[in-house]
Amino acid sequence: MTTLVIHNPATGLQITQVSADDAASVAAKAQTARTAQPAWAATPLAQRMACVARFRAAVVVELEALAATMTAETGKPISMSRNELNGLLGRIDFFLAEAEASTATQTVFADGGMTEQIQHIPLGVVANISAWNYPWFVGCNVILPALLTGNAVLYKPSEFATLTGMTIARLLHEAGVPQDVLALCVGGGEVGAALQAQRIDGLFFTGSYATGAKIAQALGPRMVKLQLELGGKDPTYVCDDANPATAAASLADGAMYNTGQSCCSVERIYVHEKVFDAFVAAFVDTVHSFKVGDPMLDSTYIGAITRAAQLDVLDAQVADAVAKGAKLLTGGTRLPGNTFAPTVLVNVNHSMDLMREESFGPVIGIQKVASDTEAVALMNDTRYGLTAGVFTPNEARARAVLAQVNAGSVYWNCCDRVSPRLPWSGHGDSGVGLTLSTYGIQTFTRPKAWHLRQA
Repeated sequence: MTTLVIHNPATGLQITQVSADDAASVAAKAQTARTAQPAWAATPLAQRMACVARFRAAVVVELEALAATMTAETGKPISMSRNELNGLLGRIDFFLAEAEASTATQTVFADGGMTEQIQHIPLGVVANISAWNYPWFVGCNVILPALLTGNAVLYKPSEFATLTGMTIARLLHEAGVPQDVLALCVGGGEVGAALQAQRIDGLFFTGSYATGAKIAQALGPRMVKLQLELGGKDPTYVCDDANPATAAASLADGAMYNTGQSCCSVERIYVHEKVFDAFVAAFVDTVHSFKVGDPMLDSTYIGAITRAAQLDVLDAQVADAVAKGAKLLTGGTRLPGNTFAPTVLVNVNHSMDLMREESFGPVIGIQKVASDTEAVALMNDTRYGLTAGVFTPNEARARAVLAQVNAGSVYWNCCDRVSPRLPWSGHGDSGVGLTLSTYGIQTFTRPKAWHLRQA
C-alpha cells in the first residue's frame, strides 16, 4: 500500500494523508467482489433497498459535516456543497421509488402455450471511476442503482475528492452493504489503470475525453460494457424576443455556479444582435455581484479551482482569445487561493480555444449572431454534445432550434439542470451510455430473453 496526500486547494495546506491502494490490493478486492456478488444479487430487493434508505438517513444526519469535508478538499463553496447533498436526497428517493418496477420481469407475449419474457439480471462486478466536481452526485448515480440491481461495485473516487469517497463507502457499509460488495479503491491514475486490468463486467467513468478515449481503447477488445461521461462545451442561444435581463441572470449562474466546474456549465453564449448589448450589460452586472473568497463562508459564490493545473488552461484560453481580437470585460486574472476571477469576453469567434475547448472554470465567451440559423450552426460547431439551451418566450421557436442541436439534454429558458427522472447522456466526445432515469437503473442490468413453451 502507498500513501495519498490530501490538500485543501483554497489554502494549499495539507488536510491529511491516507493509505492508498496498489495493483495487488485492487486485484484482491476485485476477486473478493466477484465472490461476494452472487449472494448480494440473491438478497431480496427489499433488503437492498433498506440499505440504501439507511444510507439516505445517515446523509441527512451528517449533512453539515459532509458538506464541510467536500468543501475542504475540492474548494466548492459551502452553500453549493449543501445544495449537492440536499439534491442527492431526491435522487435517492427516485432510485428507491423506481428500482422494483424498472427491473421487474416483463411478459411481452403469451399465446398458444408460448410465453416470452424479459428478465433484468445484474451485470456482475462493475468498476466506477468517479469525479471530483460533484462527488456525491456522480458517485451515487452509479453506486446506488448498481447496488440496487444486485451488482458488486469497485469504487474509485477521484483523488481530489478522496475523503468524500471514503465517507460514501463508510456510510453504505454502516447501512448494511457488505464491504466486499462495495469495495473502496483509493488512489490516482495508477489505481484506475489497475481497475481496468481486472475481470469486470462494466466500467463507469466520469472525467475527461482524453482519459475516456484511453479507457475505451483498452477495454473495447474485451467487450466490457462502458459508460463514459466526458466533457462538454455547452452552448445557449438568447433569441431577439427574450428578456435580456432575465436570460443574463440565469446564464451567469449557469456559467459560474460551482466556479464553472460542472460538466453542464454554460460554456458558450450566442446572443441575437437585437438584444446583445442589453444582455451583455446585464450579464456583467450579475457577474460583478458574485462574491469571490473563502469557500467555507456562506456568502462565497466563486470558490477555488480544484485542480491547480486548470488555472494554466484558463490563462491560456483568455490570452488566446484576447490575442485574436476578443474584448475582456471583466476578470481574466488569477486571485489568491487557487482562484480565477469570474471572466467575461465578447468579440469572440470559433477561431479561439475559448469557444471550442472545455474551460471548466468561471470563464465565458459571448458571441453576437444575426439569426436562428447562424446560432444553430455555431452551437453544432463542436465535437461535444452534452447540453444546449434557448431563451425565448416562444416554445415553438425553442423546440425548432433545439431539435436541430446535437445534445443529450436541452433546455428552454433554463440551464445547468439535471433531473433524476431524465436520462443523462451526450453526443460525440461527450461520451457514451447514460445514467439517471429508469434507463439509468436498467443500464446496470443485462436483459435476458426467456422463451417458454408449455409442454
